[in-house]
Amino acid sequence: MNQDHDSKTKPFLDRSHLQANCENCFGLCCVALPFSASVDFAVSKDAGHPCKHLQDNFRCRVHTKLRQIGFRGCTVYDCFGAGQQVSQVTYGGQDWRNNPKSAAEMYQVFPVMWQLHELLWYLSEALSLNGAHPIHSELRLAEQDTQRLTSLSPQFILELDVASHRASVNTLLLRTSELVRNEAKQQNPSPAFKPKIEGRGIDLMGANLKGADLRCANLRGAYLIAANLKGTDLRVADLIGADLRDADLRGADLTGSLFLTQTQLNAAKGDHTTRIPASLIYPMHWSHH
Repeated sequence: MNQDHDSKTKPFLDRSHLQANCENCFGLCCVALPFSASVDFAVSKDAGHPCKHLQDNFRCRVHTKLRQIGFRGCTVYDCFGAGQQVSQVTYGGQDWRNNPKSAAEMYQVFPVMWQLHELLWYLSEALSLNGAHPIHSELRLAEQDTQRLTSLSPQFILELDVASHRASVNTLLLRTSELVRNEAKQQNPSPAFKPKIEGRGIDLMGANLKGADLRCANLRGAYLIAANLKGTDLRVADLIGADLRDADLRGADLTGSLFLTQTQLNAAKGDHTTRIPASLIYPMHWSHH
């Protein structure tokens, strides 16, 4: 599988509206979401209560040293742009401090919007893939419908059956994955080219997969926690929902991988030798590995 194939089927995607823009958010992830004292968080916090490090301007007081002081979870999280959508569009720039009556509602709307934006992330990617052309019209309708839901009023957003919507979108994403991976396999007919380690939800925690050829593998929901993926070829592998916490991605090739998110990258270990999709960015903490 060459890079020409990848560049044709996986062009650069402008998904800036689906990436966190903290400058235009009211620190919603620092208020609305709960967290428990663990390896990811130094302390516990209830939902709806501002983190003690959140400043009056909605910025984090310890942003540059989160990992050093025990808040690794904050450096992993990504809201897919839901924060600025809720802050600037749903609530028209009216923050929860100046409008305390809407605060509780805003905290409930945010996680719903997060789910909708996550689906938009996946759908926009699916629409960029030539291999999924047979279902592009269905994908486009799903994207438009999901986009419409993000513009609803808070009351309607809270009444949405998000689980049902996710299920219908996931059906399309499954078909997308099968179409794209099958096309790639047909272009590489060698008998040797067939993922030997794959399976939806497969347990590969701590597995030594160094240098493995996992092109086109189905790794949806796979448990790859602390797995050794050094130099692994993951092009056109379906990684939707795969748990990459502390997985070693140094030297791995993830260009053209399917449905990879910033959160997954943030949770893994990597460096400048890791090849990632153009629409994602190298996590700041990777330079330490």
